[in-house]
Amino acid sequence: MMLPMVGLISSLRALLLLGAAVLLLSSCASTQGPGTALPDDEPTLGTAGGPPPVTAGPPSNGPTAGDRAQSAVEGMLIGAIIGAQAGPIGAAVGGVGLLVYGAITGEVPLANASGPGGPRGGGGGYPGGSDAAEEAELENEIDREIARQGTLEDEIEAELRRQEEILQRIERDEALRDATATDAGPSVEDLGRKASETRRAPRAEKLKDLPASIFDESRRQEAGRTLKARSLDADRDGAPEEVRLFDEASGAMVRVEEDRDYDGKIDAWTRYEGGVPRAAERDNDADGKADEWFEYGAGGLTTRREVDRDSDGVRDAFFVYQGDALVEESHDANGDGRTDRTLRYENRKLVVAEEDTEGKGRVDTWTHYKVISNQEVVERIEKDTTGDGKPDVFERYEQVAGRLQIKERGEDKNGDGEVDIRSIYENGKLKQRQIADPGLLPL
Repeated sequence: MMLPMVGLISSLRALLLLGAAVLLLSSCASTQGPGTALPDDEPTLGTAGGPPPVTAGPPSNGPTAGDRAQSAVEGMLIGAIIGAQAGPIGAAVGGVGLLVYGAITGEVPLANASGPGGPRGGGGGYPGGSDAAEEAELENEIDREIARQGTLEDEIEAELRRQEEILQRIERDEALRDATATDAGPSVEDLGRKASETRRAPRAEKLKDLPASIFDESRRQEAGRTLKARSLDADRDGAPEEVRLFDEASGAMVRVEEDRDYDGKIDAWTRYEGGVPRAAERDNDADGKADEWFEYGAGGLTTRREVDRDSDGVRDAFFVYQGDALVEESHDANGDGRTDRTLRYENRKLVVAEEDTEGKGRVDTWTHYKVISNQEVVERIEKDTTGDGKPDVFERYEQVAGRLQIKERGEDKNGDGEVDIRSIYENGKLKQRQIADPGLLPL
């Protein structure tokens, strides 16, 4: 271990001596530069009888002798440090090589690796006076580019959203076309036949237990009897929010009137028998006329509900309940006063829909449903195309990849109750057709 260390010290000593020599030579050379003073015996420039004055040329832009000496020393140290990784010899070779390089070029070896710039001498450089302005301009350009990229990203995001909306609209249109195709499945109306109202029987609203002292009492005559009216005007605007009417003779509650939207007008009437609610009427559109009617059974559960949905004074939706569940729902969709659609339920699930699709006052289409993955889907559709009240077209459907497709279609052409033509479908397309009576050809 001692020998390599002695060699390294010897090499470094030689390098230091060499560096000192270079510094001495450089300092001597610097005394002979263009700015050296003239000897005393030389004639003074610009005096009479002397040589004409010599105009100094432009100052040199290159490194001075001092710069070269400093660069040589720094280069020697850098080379020695780098070369020391290969041993004493490497340190000597590296130091001498970079010393010579610095003395000749006036640049510190490897200094340019730190960044762009002009020649570097004596550890310094010769940056131009516009470097700060250039750096500021570069930073501004970077900021502008970042801002432009942000704007571009926003535009791309908006375009992607627009494309997604277009794709969704196309998919919906394709689904509607597939659903309405004759051999591809039922119509959009068939697919959408579900209960339009809740399937749980509503309960009559329970009266709050309020002290009699907060009510104002009065008397009124109605149907040949005297009623005691207890009115609650909480906001003291002269229009009571609730009026409870009692038969004065028996003390039994007869009716409750309410202003549910606090507009100063009574819009709900509940009739009582034996102290329990039996029927109710509501004005939901504030036109002063009832448009919803309830009948209550045991426990205040609704047994029947009727609605005037278009406020024309004619009831057009009817709901029948058993226990706490909806069992039947009927609608007059075209406002002709006749029911043209009836939905039937079991355990709050739709099982069959009966419809008058031609508006002739009789059912001509029966749509049967089944439950798959807790969803009601069409299982089969029966149609009366002859008007005799009996189905003569029988269609079966299946779910394929989440979409409803026709599977089989049977037709009773001669009205004997038997299928004469059976069409088999695959992926919604006609695959084969079976004809029981050859006399039906050609179709």
